[in-house]
Amino acid sequence: MATKLIIDVDPGIGDALAVALALIDPDLDVLAVTATAGSVSGPVATRNLQAVVEQVDPAKWPRLGAAPVSPAPAEISVAGDAAHLDFLNGPTGLGDYPFEVAVLHHQRDSARLMIDLVRNHPREITLLTLGPLTNIEAACERAPEFLSLLGGFVVLGGAVADGGDATAAAEFNIFCDPEAAQNVFKAPGSKTLIPLDATSKVVLTFEDFSRCASEESRVDRFLSRILPYTFRAHHQYLGVEGMRLREVAALAAVSRPELFRFQSMSVDIETRGDLTRGMTVFDRRTFIGHEENVSVAVEVDHRGIVEYVARLLRQQTV
Repeated sequence: MATKLIIDVDPGIGDALAVALALIDPDLDVLAVTATAGSVSGPVATRNLQAVVEQVDPAKWPRLGAAPVSPAPAEISVAGDAAHLDFLNGPTGLGDYPFEVAVLHHQRDSARLMIDLVRNHPREITLLTLGPLTNIEAACERAPEFLSLLGGFVVLGGAVADGGDATAAAEFNIFCDPEAAQNVFKAPGSKTLIPLDATSKVVLTFEDFSRCASEESRVDRFLSRILPYTFRAHHQYLGVEGMRLREVAALAAVSRPELFRFQSMSVDIETRGDLTRGMTVFDRRTFIGHEENVSVAVEVDHRGIVEYVARLLRQQTV
């Protein structure tokens, strides 16, 4: 039976790839995709998410959740120079292709949509977050039982020992809203974390993509419009020959958990440090009686993730 899934996301090209793959994965039943601010503002995230779904045009359309109005995207440092996240994702988050989307009326608030679905399907839905945890905190505030009603909760974020990407200490998704992350991780309920350490070496090369994408399907054509931008940006700014598949790895943790090894840990979020705000602090001291509150991916089959992408793209015919 397919896993019922909600994806909360701030698209981003990597996020768009993960959502597109989720929509065509026969082992997943995507009930909703909800937008949050992060790599782009809330309104842009909502628009980009709608563009992904319209371009892929899945047989079963998920429900769409709109992000609340939010400030401009956060800034991170690249090689010592301040730069907006559009250095990887382009000015709109989806590269430089001019996607048109239909105007939606009566948009559902992301947090409210998630609450309604989880209450209708108690302990049947897995929630996957690919952006900041702002919407999840809002859902917990409105419905304190929210996390306990989930069948699974997978979070892309944080770093155990590798440092950060938004700052020297903090990973971007946690850095964007560390207060929300802290509150979510303190809330009751099981959580699975996919940190930078486990995903930084999972890379899809242009050759990998060319071998499995033929532009004969809607998803192939969509990805062929957005991925070249990030391939070039990864080469120019990061010196990486290919695109990092952090978001796809998090999706695979739902659909292909056998590709991972997990370890229970105790984590808290730094919210006040001038240099460490947004840092995920793991307490692994064996002589302290702390409570482990998260299952952390510590190993991943890098090639298995790439093969997961290839398999899904090869099976597409329309």
